[in-house]
Amino acid sequence: MKTKILVVDDEADLELLIKQKFRRKIREGEYEFTFASNGQEALKRVAEHADTDIILTDINMPVMDGLTLLSKVHESNPTIKTVIVSAYGDMTNIRTAMNRGAFDFVCKPVDFTDLEVTMEKTIQQVRMLRDTLRAIQENNILKMYVDETVINFMARPGFENTLLVSETVDATVAFIDICGFTSLSEKLPPATVVQMLNSYFDQIVKSVIAQGGHVDKFMGDAVMAVFRGEYHLDRAIDAALAVRTTLQANHDLPPGLDYKPNVSIGINTGEMVSGNIGSASLRRLDYTVIGDTVNMSQRLQSVAQAGQIVISEATYQKVKESFACKPIGEITLKNKAQPVMTYEVVS
Repeated sequence: MKTKILVVDDEADLELLIKQKFRRKIREGEYEFTFASNGQEALKRVAEHADTDIILTDINMPVMDGLTLLSKVHESNPTIKTVIVSAYGDMTNIRTAMNRGAFDFVCKPVDFTDLEVTMEKTIQQVRMLRDTLRAIQENNILKMYVDETVINFMARPGFENTLLVSETVDATVAFIDICGFTSLSEKLPPATVVQMLNSYFDQIVKSVIAQGGHVDKFMGDAVMAVFRGEYHLDRAIDAALAVRTTLQANHDLPPGLDYKPNVSIGINTGEMVSGNIGSASLRRLDYTVIGDTVNMSQRLQSVAQAGQIVISEATYQKVKESFACKPIGEITLKNKAQPVMTYEVVS
């Protein structure tokens, strides 16, 4: 990996010395040097070469001295490490340089063996810092695509050995579908459709998280949310009511579009299997919940009309004292031998 080094010094012969002493590493592509005669010129070089790794700078220079340069570089490019190379090796200058962010200090006349050791140490520090920043960035990006439950699962010691382990949990699942959204894709540009859908999803997610739930997956224009822990059923219904209110009040639409956002929601509660579902050989696993309770939730959503939150008789019996509900009637659901009595949660 090539290291890019900026040398800042008003002594013209230093450039020739550097090129002579490090000619092998320059020839082999390990080092790439650029040069500047003062701090102001150095800032221009840094702007032109944003991937500069380290700076070797003198202190006493015209136009802009090395200590001023050090402060400006440290503020604007914190991943660039600076080594002071100066004849002014008194403790005052050393302390000032360190306080302004210098990584190390080499005294003139330069011992090039010592300078090379210092450069290599500095290069390692720069690479470690950049690797850390890259890992943080990648982790933040990962969080955009992977649910927090999965992140926490991956953080467990020895999680690789438990990838296919599952457990039975008592939880509530809510399927939330954005009504009539599919037809919009035929009327609006793709970018507008995606922007609107992501905006609605964001509002749904905020309501789910506010009630301690987590989004299991996005499926087309629908969201599958799971609620666990104490009062998970009540919290799921509270989230559903909040989602309905929020989307119905959303009037941020493209001009001339005759569309009113709404949702149809199915909620069911009970035991379900939680674990990594998929193919280990394909390295494609989905940390999710499955089972009849989950399937029932999706089927209840499929029969819900715009603005309806539909639950089964069994769920109604658990929440009838906490929420106002009204009967819808018996409905035949897929893979159910007998019709299911359903209710709508009103408030």
